[in-house]
Amino acid sequence: NDRIVIGGHYDTKLFRQFRFVGANDGGSSAAFLIELARVLKARRNALTIELLFLDGEEAVNTEWAGIDNTYGSRHYVDVAKRDGSLASLKAFVLVDMIGDRDLRIRRESNSTGWLAELVWAAAKRQKLDNYFVAEPTGPIEDDHVPFLEAGVPSVDIIDLDFFAWHTAQDTLDAVSARSLQVVGDV
Repeated sequence: NDRIVIGGHYDTKLFRQFRFVGANDGGSSAAFLIELARVLKARRNALTIELLFLDGEEAVNTEWAGIDNTYGSRHYVDVAKRDGSLASLKAFVLVDMIGDRDLRIRRESNSTGWLAELVWAAAKRQKLDNYFVAEPTGPIEDDHVPFLEAGVPSVDIIDLDFFAWHTAQDTLDAVSARSLQVVGDV
């Protein structure tokens, strides 16, 4: 069956200097996918929707560099190429850091244009374009890149303007259920 994959990473970055919770960076994606599963189970959809929980998005040994990142998404794409299932994958939607209390998602320039346009148009139709802003951002390396490199149309829904990114302040106090709802509605 033709399918759409919606994914996010659940891992958090290891910091030896402080306790890193990752409520937004990791936690928001996992919470979103769990709730999306509950909502989707009662629906019939034109395409199969696969929810993908990724591990190994964060760099393990260093800061983000080379191939010390996106372990889970690269593995998924490699396996899908080998077993032939990549052919049925029509789109990949990545959610990452979507729980920011001050949600402001900009269009990421690595994302497939027509797919990003569908997302931003849906936000506009629902009058949520104050969260999904037209102002673009440059290219972001994230779990969508291995899919793009394999020829799968992909979009990265990410709020990279998060004040607590990779700090001890990335706790539940910095996130909002409303932000998850906004992304879910779109």
